[in-house]
Amino acid sequence: MEDINIQISDLESQIASLPVGYISKKMINGKERYYQQWTENGKIKSKYIKNEEVEEFQKKIEFRKSLQSKLSELKSSAAFIETPSIKDAKFNLRIIYGIDLKDFASQTKNFQKRDCFTQIQEYLYSDTLDKVCLVYGLRRTGKTTMIRQCLYEMKEGDFKRSVYIKATVTDTMASLNKDLKQLRELGIKYVFIDEVTLISDFIDSAAILSDIYSAMGMKIVLSGTDSLGFWLAVHEELYDRAVMVHTTYIPFSEHSRLLGINDVDEYIRYGGTLKAGVWGFENKEVNAEDASFRDNESTRIYIDTAICSNIQHSLKCYQDGNHFRNLYDLYEKKELTGAINRIIENESHNFLVQILTDDFKSHDLHLLGRNLRKEREEENRIEIFDNLNEVSVTKNLMEILEIKNKDLQIVQITDDHVEEIKEYLEALDLLDECDLRAIGKKLKFSENKIFTQPGMRFCQAKALVHSILKDEKFDQLSEPVKTFITERLLATVMGHMLEDIVLLDTKRRYGKSKEVFKLYFAAGEFDMVIYDKKKAEIERFEIKHSDEIVEEQAKHLLNEDNIANTEKMYGKVIRRCVLYKGGSGIASNGIEYKNVEEFLNEMKG
Repeated sequence: MEDINIQISDLESQIASLPVGYISKKMINGKERYYQQWTENGKIKSKYIKNEEVEEFQKKIEFRKSLQSKLSELKSSAAFIETPSIKDAKFNLRIIYGIDLKDFASQTKNFQKRDCFTQIQEYLYSDTLDKVCLVYGLRRTGKTTMIRQCLYEMKEGDFKRSVYIKATVTDTMASLNKDLKQLRELGIKYVFIDEVTLISDFIDSAAILSDIYSAMGMKIVLSGTDSLGFWLAVHEELYDRAVMVHTTYIPFSEHSRLLGINDVDEYIRYGGTLKAGVWGFENKEVNAEDASFRDNESTRIYIDTAICSNIQHSLKCYQDGNHFRNLYDLYEKKELTGAINRIIENESHNFLVQILTDDFKSHDLHLLGRNLRKEREEENRIEIFDNLNEVSVTKNLMEILEIKNKDLQIVQITDDHVEEIKEYLEALDLLDECDLRAIGKKLKFSENKIFTQPGMRFCQAKALVHSILKDEKFDQLSEPVKTFITERLLATVMGHMLEDIVLLDTKRRYGKSKEVFKLYFAAGEFDMVIYDKKKAEIERFEIKHSDEIVEEQAKHLLNEDNIANTEKMYGKVIRRCVLYKGGSGIASNGIEYKNVEEFLNEMKG
């Protein structure tokens, strides 16, 4: 009976994809015209067919008729056998199907789709066997929404063979196995399992999904926020058995398209997740204006729940908790959350993770003080930072972020701890890196760590501003001066972040086809270089968080020594460009000025 149900469902899917009705011919102005004609809701409808398409169209109609005849025979042979109904089945997990599933999917009918949506569809309708599809990423990056969209766009025959399963912490892989066996017997082909990483033994038992059910023709899409759980499963149980779709990274071009906000400053402030209510996100409890990084408290909660809990839950479930490695002592002493938070905070402010256990330091604060002392306008030249109580600043910052200082730690954070946590943060796609290179200068590091979620880093920078303004040294300053300092600090941070965003989006756009890096010289640097190794050509960029053209912006691009050294090392310079927030054009000195938002939109993969 199981085989007949599957055959019937397959035939129904094929029939639904073929044209209905018949072909009629009319003479119009002495020329033969062909039309497809069919009846729909009691009304005759027709559609014009191009002459060159008539023969192929007729074949499809005849093929549909043959399939309908075969379907009739199958249904007739199955008529005397009691067909089990999914409505009568008893399942262990929460399974949605039929009308409820249609309602569940239809909520996304007007939503735009993420760039990675096509990867899921390609898996669903491919001939691939023995593989599952993993849709994973941090919270509020569109996983459940894309599942709904896949269901909504299905043909009727495929939809009838689909179910959605919402996993919970009380479910087990044994229970899921029983349900999948039942579903297959009922002719179900497409299974979407959401939050599957909540099942405690998923990581250690995931191979059953690919080796048994996918191998028998089922298409299984797994989704979850515990990205590390999927990462561990792919390296063990699902090795070479999974199509991976990662949602954490949302480039500017996609963020702009989905939210309709083509503003790089907004991306700096909130980029990394998609606002609930605007994109129609899965979390109904979140208000429309409730961005994940709207303030420091929301950012802390997001880091604790979406990142720290993600790592700890996955490690706890994997190999009965035996994969904590060097992090076990931190986990036992309840210091692991603080350690992860601390590394994220340090990375977000360009701190050196090798000195993680030192007191907090702020490069942004130091840089601001230097810049304020160099202000051209005397009324803007401020030396207050020379005597600023930085111990107080860092103390306030730690209080805001609720991170313990090394004196309060029960277990010291070692280099091994740092490296393992960074490894997991990279597995979550939270951290990426961009190469740093030099000509005529020795660099301390060869790579720059970049956050894929800019809103997280910017919100922590706002916490730094809040900490600075608490310092008693600011009591003597007027409100206008405080405002000026605040704006300059945030502008400095946004400038650095804009550079990172451009580097990351460009690097991911070109992949292995071109090399993207920052290039330093004995004096000065190029903010970004795009190197085409095959053609021995390079493009050089300066990146400025400004909407004004200033001669000094292009000084490194015009430096003859830097140009000569670059061409000697990499090849011909084919582009000299300043990326900034103003309009695109060519300046009087011959330097190209390109609007940074236009550039980032061109970096769509």
